Amino acid sequence: MSWNPAIEPGCPDEVGLDAIETLIVPRARDLGGFEVRRALPAPKRQIVGPFIFFDQAGPAELLTGQGVDVRPHPHTGLGTVTYLFRGDFHHRDSTGADQVIRPGELNWMVAGRGVTHSERTSSAARNGPNSLFGIQTWVALPDRHEDMAPMFEHYGQEALPVIEDRGVSVRLILGEAYGEKAPATTYSETFYADVALEAGSRLPMPHDHEDRGIYIVEGSISIAGQEYEASQMMVFRPGDRITVAAGDRGARLMILGGSTLSGPRYIWWNFVASSRERIEEAKAEWRAENWGKGRFDLPVNDRDEHTPLPD
Repeated sequence: MSWNPAIEPGCPDEVGLDAIETLIVPRARDLGGFEVRRALPAPKRQIVGPFIFFDQAGPAELLTGQGVDVRPHPHTGLGTVTYLFRGDFHHRDSTGADQVIRPGELNWMVAGRGVTHSERTSSAARNGPNSLFGIQTWVALPDRHEDMAPMFEHYGQEALPVIEDRGVSVRLILGEAYGEKAPATTYSETFYADVALEAGSRLPMPHDHEDRGIYIVEGSISIAGQEYEASQMMVFRPGDRITVAAGDRGARLMILGGSTLSGPRYIWWNFVASSRERIEEAKAEWRAENWGKGRFDLPVNDRDEHTPLPD
């Protein structure tokens, strides 16, 4: 479909560098066979709209028989968004969901009061050399949904809206942007999209959201004549109309944002909450290991191990 004609592309050089409120350069951490780069939370910026956590996993190449095994672990007060460029993950959780996710698809798990899940490279992928490259981010839930029952939704590539025009392709993963709406159930105003830009093409950022950010996955972009490279995140000043231009190699971006939450959020390990007391309650229940008798159970078909509470 065509670009929404109501959006004026403008010119990147019309925007000053002071429109970038925060520039985040995540550090890489080696998790044994692959790197993770964490952009959120950062020392200067905890959250962008409702997005409180943002990790890039890979790119990594794994040998036959190798894979990633993220053991069952808990979450509260958030929704997890898993989106891959290469490779796959076999997701299992305590709602009963059992789903392999592949590139361009969406796994959306809302923890609410509490959920447990695991993510492992599928057995089919381990039969040969395989890749891992993707993004996982967490969306903090608004106060009224913190204690909701956990849920899981999966959407294939064909279900996610794609907006294309003049060297720009936007796959809308979550929320609303450019006149389109993604199918996943959301609980606050948000947008999240995978953007591919040809060299020299221009992307106007959605201007009808309070908080907006860009993470550069590959390539480079320029803003007001200043170039920014892969693995950088920019968070923009509210209200400014922003257009970015792809560099001579093109660019792959994740754009994200939405409305700010009504109050602060606390984050400890895999728990997000509006109060420290909620965090302590979740810690105590996970430590007790009373599976199926409180807020936590282990995933169906993945109950032989779990991740212990950190010291």
